[in-house]
Amino acid sequence: MNTPNADEYFMKQALAEAHKAFDKDEVPIGAVIVSNGRIIARAHNLTETLNDVTAHAEMQAVTAAENSIGGKYLPDCTLYVTVEPCPMCAGALGWAQISRIVYGATDEKRGFSKLAPQVIHPKTTVDSGILSDECAELMKTFFEKKR
Repeated sequence: MNTPNADEYFMKQALAEAHKAFDKDEVPIGAVIVSNGRIIARAHNLTETLNDVTAHAEMQAVTAAENSIGGKYLPDCTLYVTVEPCPMCAGALGWAQISRIVYGATDEKRGFSKLAPQVIHPKTTVDSGILSDECAELMKTFFEKKR
């Protein structure tokens, strides 16, 4: 189900999670994890809510997905996330052996592809730019509101 329409559909689901984070005054990043065409985990940033710097959307989604399938590896799963994962999250995704990562907006300063591209699993494929304008605009709006 790696089609442009499916990718857009699931990225819209991740964007809905990002909007939940925005409404909680969290950095608006959302994620969903899909297995066999079905969402098995939904999450958004909770770093402020949980007072935990590791409570990124991706980390929350990985934990939820592992609980959903009853194991610590996600070899047949795809992560959709609104912003490129940081090295911490990419490392966790590598350890989880996720099959595919799809992200919307690139993170020029803190994204894994610039800082630590080797941390993802060698068999993981990465696609970017799905609904990138919408994902980037939400981040821009959030940080403009903070200034």
